[in-house]
Amino acid sequence: MKRNFAVGLCGAVLTLAAISAPAQTPSTSAGLAFPTKPLRIIVTAVAGSAPDVRARQIGPKLAEALGQTVIIDNRPGANGSIAAQLAARAQPDGHTLMSALINNAINDLLHPESCCRLNRELMPVAQFSLSPLVMVTHPGVAANSLQEYLALARAKPGTLTYASAGPGSITQLLGEWIKLRGGVNILDVPYKSVGAEMPDLLGGQIHTAYLVATVVAAHIQSGKLRGLAHSGAKRMPMFKDMPTISEAGLPGVEASAWSGYVVPAGVPQPVVQRLNRELIRAFNAPDVRDLALMTGTEVIGGKPEDFAAFIRAEIVKWGRIIKEAGIKPQ
Repeated sequence: MKRNFAVGLCGAVLTLAAISAPAQTPSTSAGLAFPTKPLRIIVTAVAGSAPDVRARQIGPKLAEALGQTVIIDNRPGANGSIAAQLAARAQPDGHTLMSALINNAINDLLHPESCCRLNRELMPVAQFSLSPLVMVTHPGVAANSLQEYLALARAKPGTLTYASAGPGSITQLLGEWIKLRGGVNILDVPYKSVGAEMPDLLGGQIHTAYLVATVVAAHIQSGKLRGLAHSGAKRMPMFKDMPTISEAGLPGVEASAWSGYVVPAGVPQPVVQRLNRELIRAFNAPDVRDLALMTGTEVIGGKPEDFAAFIRAEIVKWGRIIKEAGIKPQ
């Protein structure tokens, strides 16, 4: 998902950065020497975005643990497809990883290219994060809760609007799911990327948006936006008084932007397990967890099979929503 992430790297324009580590002797597992050369992490988003910042946090820790340089390779575009195609074509030896996002799973539903599907051509290593989306409205909208918002939408069908990042984006899918469950008609206004709607939202030209907490927190605190609910499974520490969408009256409506690391199919299991261990260790580093907490993100971790099961569940869930809402590839 593309958005600026102001943690000191917002001005970055680099699309390739190397992180060095002291040379160490490659470990040998089940007769396999790994790593034997620099590693590359392909990022689906631009430099300075949240996925990029997190990869640049994890890269040095992986480099130190494995004794090899780690290269951050930004390949944005086509909702993550460009990065996925590049990663799937890489040598399956564990030296190339990709930071996959929910967009990649949605692409597998709307554009099921056989080159680079999750759980097929790209295999899970470790899930990293879950970030709920906050439903915000302009203060001019006469609603202080989700139920009041839905009542207003029913009273004036087709007059309220919500911003999305375009067809097949998580923001569109969540917006359409709320419409389905709430029985309302709200107009989808697509933008080129997540966050691009902010000027129109603050100006009142757009009524509603679904954005990650770090993007809207200051605007909610200042009163420039009103937070009605968020799409997580439980209350967020930074918004303790804000209900989940389920709590606010639409049970079961849960959605999060998520990320995790994958490798090309065919990487030997001992290498996958080594990468999993080192990634989990990096995820648990205090600076990584502190930044995640500060931005309303939950660090997950777990085994490769856990991430694989999560991806399968997400594809089933969003496949159902896409079918019910009649969303078509564009």
